[in-house]
Amino acid sequence: MAGLFSNPTRRTFLKGAASLAAGGLVGCGGGDSGGGAGGAGGETNKLEIGIIALTDCSPFVIAHEKGFFKKHNVESVIKKQANWKAVQDNLAAGSIQMTHMLIGMPIASTMGLLGSEKVAMIIPWLANRNGQAITLKADLKGKVGADPKALKPIADAAKAGGKPMTFAMTFPPGTHAMWMRYWLAAGGINPGGPKGEQSDITLIPVPPPQMVENMKLGQMDGFCVGEPWNARAVEEGIGYTAITTQDIWKDHPEKVCAFTKEFADKNPTTVKNAIKALHEASVWLDDLGNRDELVKIVSATGYINCKPEQILGRLKGEYDYGDGRKANDPNYMIFNSRNCNYPQPAYCKWWLTQLRRWGFTDGAPDYEGVAKEVMRPDIYEAAMKELGATGGKLDETPFKLFDGSTFDPKGDCEKYAKSFAVHAMKG
Repeated sequence: MAGLFSNPTRRTFLKGAASLAAGGLVGCGGGDSGGGAGGAGGETNKLEIGIIALTDCSPFVIAHEKGFFKKHNVESVIKKQANWKAVQDNLAAGSIQMTHMLIGMPIASTMGLLGSEKVAMIIPWLANRNGQAITLKADLKGKVGADPKALKPIADAAKAGGKPMTFAMTFPPGTHAMWMRYWLAAGGINPGGPKGEQSDITLIPVPPPQMVENMKLGQMDGFCVGEPWNARAVEEGIGYTAITTQDIWKDHPEKVCAFTKEFADKNPTTVKNAIKALHEASVWLDDLGNRDELVKIVSATGYINCKPEQILGRLKGEYDYGDGRKANDPNYMIFNSRNCNYPQPAYCKWWLTQLRRWGFTDGAPDYEGVAKEVMRPDIYEAAMKELGATGGKLDETPFKLFDGSTFDPKGDCEKYAKSFAVHAMKG
């Protein structure tokens, strides 16, 4: 079985996406100049901010475009990145200082997983909840819906015929990879380890904006990605939404604001000021009356580069799944409400159980230690206190996913990781 990084067709998917350079940048437009020397106590107040072309880059874009960064003495430059690998490498190298990031990425970087350089990164703020989906190719309409068990005989037949089904996600330790893995495994389909060990299918990384085009070319059977790319697949008639991620785990964490620990330690005031700006942007975003304006801003070429209407519907909970199902989903993407932004250690612990489950770690990780190192509620709480805002709070309540499994963040994380029948665990 071809592994995650050894699939011989991988070039087809990643053509044109190998560059680690940013895809573009947008300046702060009227903010203070002077090379970022305007911070407190010798800190820099200039932040070059990485984003990927997804709807959930909105807090960073709105904080920039609506002047929230400027209000809090942050000189912001938005730098659109080519792919998540570029985001990780550029943050580690310091060519961006703050970024829109998949929650699993700072965790993996801090641990040095998948052979990458070990660079400590922190999460002082969660950007959003919900709003991703798993899209399947149109040929599977009427055969597979939300229940992945219906996919198993199809996947088994493809594997037996020597041509395993191919599914795409956006980055190996990221959210889309974990939602895809979790959904497939709930149907008895093993997505395999990070190199394809024990896999029933082929799982590959593809940058978000390239998902639809690759499915159109017949290169994949399904993908997991954020919006607007699932909605676009439906609009173009090449795929349909099998399940939304909020139906896998209601109010799941998704993207985060990340810094390297080194930068945050050297620039604590600037980091807090950035969190204040993001908080005010997120409050603005969760006013549904602002979402028409939002999509006009983030759909621009320098950001998501799509038609505004491809973003708006699902952002308001209006779902056309593309297979006859339609719904008004109350659990659409949120940016501030329902304790959205607090950097919960519980989410890091859950992520570690899944990294353990799928063989990204050699043995049990330090669940408590990594969560304490990566998740930084102390920074979040300090920023909210200085802002005089009512922010979120610590939540250690157990939560249940769609397959019935319940995770207790105060319980035995290793026991939970080992509780799954389908896995690729090491050690």
